[in-house]
Amino acid sequence: MRVIALVALGMYALGMVQKLPCYNWAWFRGTTSQYTHACYSDIPHLFAGRGFADGLIPYFDRLGGDIPFLEYPVLTGLFMEVAAWLTPGGGELNQQEQSYWLVNAGLLMVCAAVLAVCVARTHRLRPWDGLLVALAPAVALTATINWDLLAVALTAAAVLMWSRSRPLAFGILLGLATAAKFYPILLLCPLLLLCWRAGKWREYGAALAGAGGAWLVVNLPVMLLAPQGWKQFYLFSRDRNVDFGSIWLLVSQRTGDVITPGRANLYALLLMAAAVAGLAFLAFTAPRRPRFAQLAFLVVAAFVLTNKVYSPQYVLWLVPLAALARPRWRDFLVWQACEVMYFVGVWMYLAYTTGANKQGLPVEGYQFAIVLHLLGTLYLCAMVVRDVLAPEKDPVRQDGADDPRGRPGRRRGRRRGGQGGPSGPARRPGRGGGAAGQLGRRGRRLESPGDREALTPGSPAPGGECFLGLRPAQRSTSRSNCVVVWRRCATSSSPTRGSWASAGTNRIDTCMCGGSANQRCFPAQTKGERFRLTVARPARATPLARGMTPCIAFGASRPTPWEVPPATTTSQPSEAAFCWR
Repeated sequence: MRVIALVALGMYALGMVQKLPCYNWAWFRGTTSQYTHACYSDIPHLFAGRGFADGLIPYFDRLGGDIPFLEYPVLTGLFMEVAAWLTPGGGELNQQEQSYWLVNAGLLMVCAAVLAVCVARTHRLRPWDGLLVALAPAVALTATINWDLLAVALTAAAVLMWSRSRPLAFGILLGLATAAKFYPILLLCPLLLLCWRAGKWREYGAALAGAGGAWLVVNLPVMLLAPQGWKQFYLFSRDRNVDFGSIWLLVSQRTGDVITPGRANLYALLLMAAAVAGLAFLAFTAPRRPRFAQLAFLVVAAFVLTNKVYSPQYVLWLVPLAALARPRWRDFLVWQACEVMYFVGVWMYLAYTTGANKQGLPVEGYQFAIVLHLLGTLYLCAMVVRDVLAPEKDPVRQDGADDPRGRPGRRRGRRRGGQGGPSGPARRPGRGGGAAGQLGRRGRRLESPGDREALTPGSPAPGGECFLGLRPAQRSTSRSNCVVVWRRCATSSSPTRGSWASAGTNRIDTCMCGGSANQRCFPAQTKGERFRLTVARPARATPLARGMTPCIAFGASRPTPWEVPPATTTSQPSEAAFCWR
């Protein structure tokens, strides 16, 4: 964790160095220079523009100009006010603005370290995923443009609390994040879908109560004492024109049709509703319950893509969720490259439109930058959706883990006899169940409604049978839909990891799970999932008992659990269908 925190702080410091031209002179000498150097920041300009230099109290004291009150959420306004208190007085206004930016940069640096550490600690077995956040170039470039990093760090801390089975703490942190920025409230939508599928209404209620309570604690005093100032953020968001980076600006520029704020709000609301409906369909029809980080990333990405403005710092909203949802360097860096090109494009476009000599990026070039941003985000969304529909391709689930970042959403199962029990936590290979320890023991159902549990390979079943890949034609037992591969565990009363019982001429020595040998395969959870097996020597699947048919096809064919093709002979890795109960 120290390494990840230090790397995050180092990248943050590089981002501050990138702002040096503006800090030294470009913020204060015209407007074009801060765009050509791509070092613009709202922070120094709002020190005087929102009354902090004059000692005005946010939300209570009226401002001059078109905006009567501070247009930021209450917790962000409090953060800005605390930074103003810490800014040394005296001297010229430019010096005070420099000091104000430095104070905010120091406070936001703490948020950057918290963000990286929370992402690294969310998955105990994958701490180095935090480097995706720590080394993200978009974080270094945009961290000190505005105050979004405060809400992003609180949201990452909330996700960490959810992974630790603390829904109330999750809700409190999410409520605080929503009091700093609007977007974190969107995470309650995927949480609702997952808790609905898993039947975890108590946990969702605790999270919802914590979020609402924390939000009210921050907002209620200002709401009651300064209602006009409190609602300025919501009025500003509603009446804001179509602005930089949005798909609506692209459409407006290409068609020449001016899209009013009311129309943009309506279009964005309809598209967001369609996205949430698609998210619900994905959550309920996925072969396995999607991970919380996956759906959280998708819902925030949908909001970013349909919103009427995309400020460069909005990429911070997606970075930690992307690192948790799709922890693959290739996909992450492809997306980051698109965002960095958009970051450069928007400043060069502003330099072109505000400068007298028209040096910078013309309209067509900026439209191309917007398209790059949209395509990069859509590409990462497509990769996440693919992982949801094909869980075996999910980097987090290749070791058999269910959802290490969404433990309260795991379903409590029931035995057929009506007894219940929770799904256990993930286990390390070699500790009583290998990579599949958390997938349930014999006789328990898994977290997804309708999903049936397969027994861990090699574990003795009732009557000494080992359950795996055979379909019974007729059996006088309550488990008539189960499949048996080896009638009896003849070689050992307690088969060891990687050593399976013999059955006729077949002996499977090594199970391949996600590319890791000498681990027990985690069982299939829905019909259609497959597992790779390595066969010790050419073998032929043969009936082991009267009325039973082999359900393992050695070879390249991909059988479904209930439609078994003829067995072939090979020693190559093969596909196998496990049994359900």
